[in-house]
Amino acid sequence: MHGKAENSGIEGARLAVIPGDSGVWVFIFADMCAFAVFFLLFSVGRVAQPELYEAARQQLDLQLGLANTLILLTSGAFMAAAARTARAGNVQGTLHNLLLTLGVGSLFGLSKAVEWSAKFNHGIGLTTNEFFTYYFVFTGIHFLHFVIGLGVLLVLIARVRDISVQGGAMDGASLRWIEAGGAYWHMVDLLWIVLFAMLYLMRAA
Repeated sequence: MHGKAENSGIEGARLAVIPGDSGVWVFIFADMCAFAVFFLLFSVGRVAQPELYEAARQQLDLQLGLANTLILLTSGAFMAAAARTARAGNVQGTLHNLLLTLGVGSLFGLSKAVEWSAKFNHGIGLTTNEFFTYYFVFTGIHFLHFVIGLGVLLVLIARVRDISVQGGAMDGASLRWIEAGGAYWHMVDLLWIVLFAMLYLMRAA
């Protein structure tokens, strides 16, 4: 009974504030602003050279782009489930969902490696044209965010596993970590969705 009351208190307290850590939200906001500038530059280039951008866009693998999107959305759903189970004080459920988040999310790295390798094998690289310069820069920066996100997930998994091994309960600090990690992982999802629409779907001409 005491454990349930404690967990309920944690959940109630968290509902009154922004989930996670305010510093992480500041970073996410700054990062989104930086990407907004990147997207603006890309849009200007597309208006100036619509034929080049459209011809290059058609050389992208739409199926792999869609697969990447579905992978990250599925992984993000497991991350959201991890946050819900953490708020409910379910340590084992949280660990299970974090492992699924990591496992499914890792497939994104494999998919991107296949996609980039195919481009390089066809002689397409960073300096092929302006579109592919943006393509490799944007997807490369996003991939760096993704790798950092994997590191965050590993830290969260280790923390929750320690709680499980020790037979402890979910505490406020661990919940903040999970919520902050979840916010970052969802940012990775969101950035990819915008990149997918901008690079793979939007016609330039």
